[in-house]
Amino acid sequence: MHFLLAAMATVLAVTMSSGIAAPNIVYILADDMGYGDPHYMGGKVPTPHIDRLAAEGMRFTDSHTSSSVCTPTRYSILTGRYNWRSTLKQAVLPGNGEPLIKEGRTTVANLLKDAGYRTAIIGKWHLGLRWGKLDKARTAESGPTEGEGWKLDYRQPVKRGPLTLGFDQSFIISASLDMAPFVYLRNDKPTAIPTVTKTWLRPGPAAKDFEAENCLPDFASEARNFIKSAAADKEKPFFLYLPLTSPHTPVVPTAQWKGKSGIGSYGDFLMETDWVVGEVLAELDAAGIAKDTLLIFTSDNGFAPAAKLADQLKHGHKPLGDLRGTKADIWEGGHRTPFIVRWPGQVKPASTCATTICTTDFFATAADVLGKASSIPADTAEDSFSLMPLLKGEPTYSRPFTIHHSINGSFAIRQGDWKLCLCPDSGGWSDPKPDSPAAAEAYPVQLYNLKDDPAESKNLADKELDRVKEMASTLAKAIRDGRTTPGSPQTNDGKPIEFPKRVKELLPLLAE
Repeated sequence: MHFLLAAMATVLAVTMSSGIAAPNIVYILADDMGYGDPHYMGGKVPTPHIDRLAAEGMRFTDSHTSSSVCTPTRYSILTGRYNWRSTLKQAVLPGNGEPLIKEGRTTVANLLKDAGYRTAIIGKWHLGLRWGKLDKARTAESGPTEGEGWKLDYRQPVKRGPLTLGFDQSFIISASLDMAPFVYLRNDKPTAIPTVTKTWLRPGPAAKDFEAENCLPDFASEARNFIKSAAADKEKPFFLYLPLTSPHTPVVPTAQWKGKSGIGSYGDFLMETDWVVGEVLAELDAAGIAKDTLLIFTSDNGFAPAAKLADQLKHGHKPLGDLRGTKADIWEGGHRTPFIVRWPGQVKPASTCATTICTTDFFATAADVLGKASSIPADTAEDSFSLMPLLKGEPTYSRPFTIHHSINGSFAIRQGDWKLCLCPDSGGWSDPKPDSPAAAEAYPVQLYNLKDDPAESKNLADKELDRVKEMASTLAKAIRDGRTTPGSPQTNDGKPIEFPKRVKELLPLLAE
């Protein structure tokens, strides 16, 4: 059931419960940007605009995505619900995948639209669109016909795009920049019919004029145009969700940025990603609304090994900082990411917060900004805790623990300094890999004290078995209850959660 509260549209479009004007909200989501990538975190590459946000806002040093890969994290950002409660228990969706957000589930865009906001998404969607299908697949007009997507009907709007989930307008690509189809969609309708095969790591149907390197400039231009147009309406705040395609592979900086970083194409692409942030800031400044805008910058997961970690390290650039693991892994490098909040007059400039937070928290934070956190229905935002106390410098943030998830569906739970991984391996792409001989010989679970061992190098599970059992019990209850926020139990979607055999043998409570 959508978050339809009639009073919100008439009251909250003008003011918050505190009496000040409801802020515009901009959420910028980088793609595969590592914890150590920004210059303010020690990165080798200049990122002056991201650094400006850190200087003018609050940076979080222990922020986590709900998953170490992109589709699941995007689901959680928009729904305020852990991704593994959906039907997607591991991996990501393809570009022509079915919608992951179920009909009737309220998104943060629904929340804000119902409150009188103008809402838009510009960038990478990757949550499924329900394309129309042709009776017979097309073939390329010239060259080979390769990849998935030739049977999609590009003449028709998609049936479950962003406009059905609370967004007033959209300009997107369907998934990652290395996943076909390679075509823009505006307001849920493809802007062209793909007629040729193009390849960015994976081949597939593409519009003739679609080039991967144009995405960032196009998204920047669209974002500026939206902000300019929305700012002209003085009576209505806006929400812009800007999920970028970078620095995810393919690493395709434009000519303007090639060679600028001095450490190769990945560094150049980081600089161009930062430039997009700068374009948003410039438009907010030009419109005179920076002071009225709550802006969040983060990433959907950690640095991807496909971007050649060894090459970065040779140049002294550490995309992961000193964290263990990469994108896809259950370790910190997979899901600890940069996170900055700037809200002039409300958030202290150049401030730092070391509290453990999660990207599922956006929904409750937006509701709290509007003074409606207590009105969230029981079947909505089940794992979202408002960040407002932290933004105000108050010690009343209520998240009791955080649950992490890897690409193969492995779980971890974080309570205070302690982190329990319910697998003997990385859960992803790093060694020891799942089902490897090394994983088979390792202890079934991993327990780390991140205060003493931030690199996750000393597994204490066999020495702290009582703690392991207690944390596993907390995780089991969170799964069983269908929520981690206070409220009535809810139902998870899809098949039941299944833990590895050796984990269940050690912790029978997880087999119940």
